[in-house]
Amino acid sequence: MNDVPQPLDDFSLRIRELACGLKVRDVMTSKVFAITRNCTMHEVQQIMKKNGISGVPVVDDRHVVGIISMHDIMNAFIDGHIDDPVTQHMIPDVQTLSDDVPLSFAMSAFSNYSFRRFPVVDQKNELVGIITPRNINLALIRELSRQLNEIEEGESTSGRAEEMATFHRIYPLSRYDFDHAGRASAELKKNLKARGIPAKVIRRAAIASYELEINIVAHSHGGTFTVLVDDRRVRITANDFGPGIPDVDAAMSEGFSTANDWIRSQGFGAGMGLPNVKRVSDQFDIQSGLEMGTMVKAIVYLENEE
Repeated sequence: MNDVPQPLDDFSLRIRELACGLKVRDVMTSKVFAITRNCTMHEVQQIMKKNGISGVPVVDDRHVVGIISMHDIMNAFIDGHIDDPVTQHMIPDVQTLSDDVPLSFAMSAFSNYSFRRFPVVDQKNELVGIITPRNINLALIRELSRQLNEIEEGESTSGRAEEMATFHRIYPLSRYDFDHAGRASAELKKNLKARGIPAKVIRRAAIASYELEINIVAHSHGGTFTVLVDDRRVRITANDFGPGIPDVDAAMSEGFSTANDWIRSQGFGAGMGLPNVKRVSDQFDIQSGLEMGTMVKAIVYLENEE
């Protein structure tokens, strides 16, 4: 068996597991108070006060062109410019998040930027919501509660399935198809729960699966994702169609990323995906070439191996 780096702490794994399968659209606030360019800072201040909010996007035909925070309002008031148009005080070139990207993107964005909120846009780049750390925290709490209820219901209706048929699935994945990314890890978790596998093992397998799925969708031209579960192990194989990793050793170091500008703009590309997969896996192997693409194999044993 390959040497395995020190695993992520259980709390970090739990948070990552809870985020699996959730999209930004599942977490964001859909009711957004937005303003137009012709509003004054005083009008914005009244909107914030009335609705108990601390920031509003500035839109032009539903496209985000800026954002005003309570800090901007306070500065305008102190400087005697509270009646100025918002265009003179707003922050332009606002960082937005797409509604169809995984929740992990938003979590990374809040870690990478000092912003307290991100406007959320759809595929037409039109404003559809806003997301804050509070949205994320509430969503994780709800998801934890849901999973605990599932565990309780499962324990009350069935015992451990000692033997089950082999679970073997092949999933095609396309570039930027975040709507389908996470399906494999969700089905894998469901299968392992039905087998009565310990929660910590399920968590490790789900994280490995989810990270590799997202890697294909976010960083490659697409590929295939294969999951095999037998009575001993989970074997995950991710094959993509390129462009390949020029330096595999560098890619396995924390912080290295080949993410393009769009992925980075979504707060993703922190360079932790592959290192995290290796941490949670009992066996890990990666092969990559500029012409062959990248193949990653990860194995998680269902029980401790000697």
